[in-house]
Amino acid sequence: METSVVQPKEINHPVNLNKLGSRIFPGSTPKEDQNLLLAAAYVSDAQYNRNVPFETSPRAIRLYYFYNHWTMQVAIYFFICVDLSLALFEEPALFPLPFLATSLAEVLCLTAFFGRLVHFAKVTPQMVFWKDTKNICIMVTIVLTLIDLIIYGSLEAVNIHSVRWSRALRPVFLINFPESRQIRRTFRSIRNTLPDILYVFLLFMFSVLIFSLMALKLFGDRGLKTVEGLPYFTNILDIVFELYVLVTTANSPDVMMPAYNFNWWYCLYFITYTIINTYIFMSVFLAVVYNNYRKHLKNEIRKLAYLKRHKMIEAFNILKVKVGTEFVVTESQWRRLAKVVAPHISSPHLELLLRISDEGQKGHVDKVNFLRLADLLNIQVVTINIRRHPLEDWMPRAYRSSASLLVQRMVQHRIFVWVYDVIILINAIFIALDERNPFISYAEWLFLSLYIIEILLKLYTYEPRAYFGRRQFWNWFDTLIIIAALVATVANTTIQSARKYNSQQILDIVLILRILRLLRIIVSIQRFRVIVTTLINIGPTILTFGGLVLVVYYVFAIIGMEAFHGKVRFSDPNFTSPDALVCGNPALKDSAFARDRYCKNNFNDLASSFIVLMELTVVNQWHVLAGGFALVTHQAAKLYFIGFHIVVVILIVNIFIAFILEAFFVAYSLEKSEVETAIEKKIQELGVGIQEEEMQDGKLVDNVDAKDSGFSGDGGDNKRKDLKGLYFRIASKKYRTVDALLQQMFESEIAPEEEGPSLDEILNFSPGDLYPKNPNFENSA
Repeated sequence: METSVVQPKEINHPVNLNKLGSRIFPGSTPKEDQNLLLAAAYVSDAQYNRNVPFETSPRAIRLYYFYNHWTMQVAIYFFICVDLSLALFEEPALFPLPFLATSLAEVLCLTAFFGRLVHFAKVTPQMVFWKDTKNICIMVTIVLTLIDLIIYGSLEAVNIHSVRWSRALRPVFLINFPESRQIRRTFRSIRNTLPDILYVFLLFMFSVLIFSLMALKLFGDRGLKTVEGLPYFTNILDIVFELYVLVTTANSPDVMMPAYNFNWWYCLYFITYTIINTYIFMSVFLAVVYNNYRKHLKNEIRKLAYLKRHKMIEAFNILKVKVGTEFVVTESQWRRLAKVVAPHISSPHLELLLRISDEGQKGHVDKVNFLRLADLLNIQVVTINIRRHPLEDWMPRAYRSSASLLVQRMVQHRIFVWVYDVIILINAIFIALDERNPFISYAEWLFLSLYIIEILLKLYTYEPRAYFGRRQFWNWFDTLIIIAALVATVANTTIQSARKYNSQQILDIVLILRILRLLRIIVSIQRFRVIVTTLINIGPTILTFGGLVLVVYYVFAIIGMEAFHGKVRFSDPNFTSPDALVCGNPALKDSAFARDRYCKNNFNDLASSFIVLMELTVVNQWHVLAGGFALVTHQAAKLYFIGFHIVVVILIVNIFIAFILEAFFVAYSLEKSEVETAIEKKIQELGVGIQEEEMQDGKLVDNVDAKDSGFSGDGGDNKRKDLKGLYFRIASKKYRTVDALLQQMFESEIAPEEEGPSLDEILNFSPGDLYPKNPNFENSA
């Protein structure tokens, strides 16, 4: 059984560019071809939620298709990666290169960015291009970078060191090109959250200042000392910093101990402070961030839904013809359009979608069904081509005998899977026991034999190409693990004389990996499946947050390298010289930074800077890092670390938590979309449906002859015979993204015949706008 998944990709080449200047389909006129390409561009934009206003002239459409070509998008991401990675080779460098080499590489990247911008300007109307702040940001950044390069190069030529301040602007290219709209959406969430969170933050800082003044009056004149022998709470700025750190719990209970040791009543001060600022204010921060995230996410999804509807209406108006009293799109035009938008779609899949769009077989598609085309193409439909087992062809009588059929039914039964799940659990217990025991060693051979028998039985029951299909991850995983275990076991028994080589360790690793099959048990439990499904759904968005964190880390890393480069140096741990004990800087003598041997936590190159920032994100001991760098520079350096904590921990991490909450709410209210239901209904009507459960490891479909055919036949059984092994099913709903699910919820509230607001009204939507009233989506969000 072969399966192929029709899955849309963002990087898409909808039509051969060489055909844009000639006839796309035989017998069509140039005007028809032009209209078809324009309509296909609108449908493709609706399919991938692109919002790029483009000119509709033939030349502009040709440039627009080229702009969206996957090679162009890969090229721009390549140059963005090169531009960002230059910090690894520039001073302070992890891999030093001459300034001439890095500057030439940066000029090449800037040229590519400028070319991409010019290409975009040729596609969009001039008024739209110059009003777009993203384009202005890119142009300004290019100019500033060139100015910085010239100034820095000129000063280096006369041996004057200066600061490469423009390096902190490099993430602007990653954020502002149209391909990075997901990262921009996240930044917009932060920007929209700032006004509301600012008031909470000011109130929080006011609380910290009040408690700081109280601490100064309570403890400042007591003559208390810290563990290091320093005065305790005598400087208002130090008190503010220590109490801010206490909010993160990084210095608890150390900061309290001098006062607590003096009088145990003083613990009430710190307990009150912790309750108010750590638990109440931090919870309020999360509540404000989540409320604003949800509000602005709804607004974003509403824009996407109406923009998609607007583009599909534009495509329909281009291709429509009047039949009787209504406007429709002919079947031939619909087929051509679908082939241009999705050139790799199979003929049976295309026929299936046409049957859904033209339910009455009238030879045309009405407006309501046409508007669903982008959604139809977005639904992952798995085409299943079922083949007979080779043994059935080679020895049909033996393979179809009663004993053979009994073995096949036994392997297909759910109990067979349960038995091997129990074996895996027992194997996990044996792995935890002493491997030097001969009984345990022999038992590993027994388990390995049982696993090999399992695979052989499954290969006997299921057609091999079906068992090792592209989506049969666990089958591949089990087979590779067993092969690796077999090779390692044989190697262990044949290389006993090589004492320095312990192949048993490799065998242990392989056998431990075998325990990962326990994940299949987790997925089989309904309650656990919701969690696993949510984790899979949030995967693509986690990458978006990863891009956001990369941008913030990169900017702070560049600033940190310019401010703290060379201030802290790492020496071999075995060195006991005075210079090594103070991390190469006498200012760190007797400091917690030097005592804890944090010398490798420095900003001497990009990689080290990222590691320090990761440690700051975890917040444990971050005040020690901040104090160390403040000692080697100035106390004002602590503002750098406080600013990083506010941006990353308070803002970005809370937005990520808000997203996780939203993802779980959506997962628990998951339902099929109207389009998916229509596809599944038509698949079952045609008699070519296979349920998802039948595709699981223990329930692969029966093996039948496989030859492609068209849709024909009357009854359900006849249809199956006519199709001769070609079946369809909706791909697993576990792999739908959260954004897609939210957009599906909102679109379900829009009436199929509703035209929606104008384009200007859509672009000017605000979170406070009540149009359209949408109680269901509000409850879901």
